[in-house]
Amino acid sequence: MTWLEEVATNPVITENLPEATVETLAMVALASLVTVLGGLPLGLALATTAPGALRPAPALHGVLNVVVNVGRSLPFIILMVAIIPLTRALTGTTFGWRSAVVPLSIAAIPFFARLVETAVREVDPGKVEAAQMVGASRLGIVWGVLVREALPGLLSGLTVTVITLVSYSAMAGAVGAGGLGALAINHGYVRFQTDVMVVTVVVIVILVQLVQMLGDLLVRAVDHR
Repeated sequence: MTWLEEVATNPVITENLPEATVETLAMVALASLVTVLGGLPLGLALATTAPGALRPAPALHGVLNVVVNVGRSLPFIILMVAIIPLTRALTGTTFGWRSAVVPLSIAAIPFFARLVETAVREVDPGKVEAAQMVGASRLGIVWGVLVREALPGLLSGLTVTVITLVSYSAMAGAVGAGGLGALAINHGYVRFQTDVMVVTVVVIVILVQLVQMLGDLLVRAVDHR
């Protein structure tokens, strides 16, 4: 029997791999949604409260800056263990892909917020001044000028964030989150099933490639510069 035939007949691959792939997709998709809902306003607040920005507020900007820096400096595996009580309080469990959404989101929100801030700061100040001259409100400028003009950068940042979440989800699998990471650890590493490890890595690589291709496609679709 060839190696490919062994892979095709391995019940771990034929039965468990599809379920693990769906779990990974589910936890990454839900965590990405929460990350956008939390990271986008946080990043906009960082960009608009900076000195010389649309609504300067040095004290608030300094606090937000520290919060984002602290969030980005925590290694994911340590963060995941440290917030176990919070995860249990929010989801009722610390096992399974649903529980992993909490640490994944908390880790990704400050990461995405910084990417949002960077994308918004690259918007031409002249367009903001033009909007102010015609009497646009601050909220109108934020959504009608800053977000719209920075949209290619925001989508590019979201693509990087989702790929990072795929990587984090594999680490989360090592501590009970399920998904492809758990399959690779429990069968590929612990039980020395090399074929399971190889196939799992290939699936993760394919997922990352698909996310990157979709992200590039969306960026090109909205970039009219």
